[in-house]
Amino acid sequence: MKESKHFIENIIEEDLSLGVQKKDLKFRFPPEPNGFLHIGHVKAIWINFNLAQKYSSPVVLRFDDTNPEKEEQKYIDAIKEDVKWLGYTWKEERYASDYFTQLHSWANTLIKQGLAYVDSQTSDTIADQKGTPIKAGKNSPYRNRPVEENTALFSKMTNGTYNEGEHVLRAKIDMASSNMLMRDPVIYRVLKKSHPRTKEKWKVYPMYDWAHGQSDYIEQITHSLCTLEFKPHRELYDWFLDKLVEPNKIRPKQREFARLNLSHTITSKRKLMFLVEKGVVSGWDDPRMPTISGLRRRGYPPSALREFVRLAGVAKRENIIEASLLEFCAREELNKTSNRVMVVTNPLKLTITNYPGDDDEIVLSENNPENPNAGERELPFGKEIYIEKEDFKLEANRKYFRLTIGKEVRLKSAYIIKANEVMFDNQNNIKEVLCTYDPKSKSGSGTEASQRKVKGTLHWVSKKASVKVKVNEYDRLFEHPSPATAQNEEELLKMVNPESSKSCFAQAEPSLSKAKKGDKFQFQRKGYFIVDNDTPSLMVFNKTVGLRDNWKK
Repeated sequence: MKESKHFIENIIEEDLSLGVQKKDLKFRFPPEPNGFLHIGHVKAIWINFNLAQKYSSPVVLRFDDTNPEKEEQKYIDAIKEDVKWLGYTWKEERYASDYFTQLHSWANTLIKQGLAYVDSQTSDTIADQKGTPIKAGKNSPYRNRPVEENTALFSKMTNGTYNEGEHVLRAKIDMASSNMLMRDPVIYRVLKKSHPRTKEKWKVYPMYDWAHGQSDYIEQITHSLCTLEFKPHRELYDWFLDKLVEPNKIRPKQREFARLNLSHTITSKRKLMFLVEKGVVSGWDDPRMPTISGLRRRGYPPSALREFVRLAGVAKRENIIEASLLEFCAREELNKTSNRVMVVTNPLKLTITNYPGDDDEIVLSENNPENPNAGERELPFGKEIYIEKEDFKLEANRKYFRLTIGKEVRLKSAYIIKANEVMFDNQNNIKEVLCTYDPKSKSGSGTEASQRKVKGTLHWVSKKASVKVKVNEYDRLFEHPSPATAQNEEELLKMVNPESSKSCFAQAEPSLSKAKKGDKFQFQRKGYFIVDNDTPSLMVFNKTVGLRDNWKK
């Protein structure tokens, strides 16, 4: 079968056929270090790094650190950790700030060419003069300042002579352009803030549109890939390159793809910050957050995120991908790789009255039926065990295949038992069920009784040997399928799912006492869980996904 290519691959193949050298191909991932990466960034990472792998080309991890007001080293560190966790390695680590001197020099070149000028109006006045998409803008009264005056003013801006907001440097393009971004965009502003890397050196900082394309050019990126909201920026991207590209130098090509829009999720950094500040979530790595750190803490494998992006596809049109697809990818991967264990979240005590003695015996249980090499583990089994309260009914119809009086069930990897009598507490609640077991029905023993078929199989743990753990169960953070449509913060809060987080204490099989942070398991009949690290004195598990998609439409 012929390999199908997405449209970006077709663009690259066409460029190669027109003379671009394969050895010159180069890609980049350029996040701004002002927050944590989220599920939407996974798509951009996947596209750029997978193209690099396909064509044996390098990838530059470039931090777009042009705004010292919002950028911090902790975000840089987190971004690098996330990209590595996803399974990718970059060839070069660069920063837009590496190019501040060159960008500043090029700005002076535009001034000398009469293609940039210092505007001394307020930002509000400049915005008003921009016009509207159907109404041309008005020229600034400073648009025709002499080159010498612009050069002197820009030099004083650079030296810190002026306060923030007094002057900006604008490109001189076309105030009547149908593209609002071409209406004399600001390319430098005064910012007297300490930069994480350059410290106090600079008093002026380049705007994104000025720094981005030129950074691509300096690094000789061949294909600058970004999401659709940057498509109107392409004309400006090319205009700047037209003025600066030298002969025999590779000219970057910007092309756009549809961003990853996931149902029941928001990816706006501002809105995510609002959820953190309001205490709706515990932090950026809350397991309900769509951040990569949140997904990692919830137990999503990096391979599942990569597969999710692959299945979602690379398209030119915006669409919304159902969250159930992401959950499916996690479930498929975890089913193959997670050992099965037994954890009882709402314990009901069973006493096996005909069990000999009070000591536990050992039964063997398969670790993972999907993996023949996973082996078996030992489980203590004895006179007193716990099952889930929901697995016993005092009265039940014929379609109920779990435990009830006079009926048999199999205990997973152990014996067949029959419920005979119920013990009640002072409030007439069931506190204990008295059972008998068939000692010849032990799973794997090879006896005729062990082959006997009963319709129900229950998970369980030994009362004596089980360990207490905490279990955090999560659901989607938003009930509304499109929380990004919220018009304001109040409306966004109304969309939050009040049942998105629940916790309980549970009794777990003793093998889990040796589990370590990040270990993943399938809790029999419950779902997939990962060891968290928020309470060192108590083993804590976060639920990743259930065994099946049971989200109510």
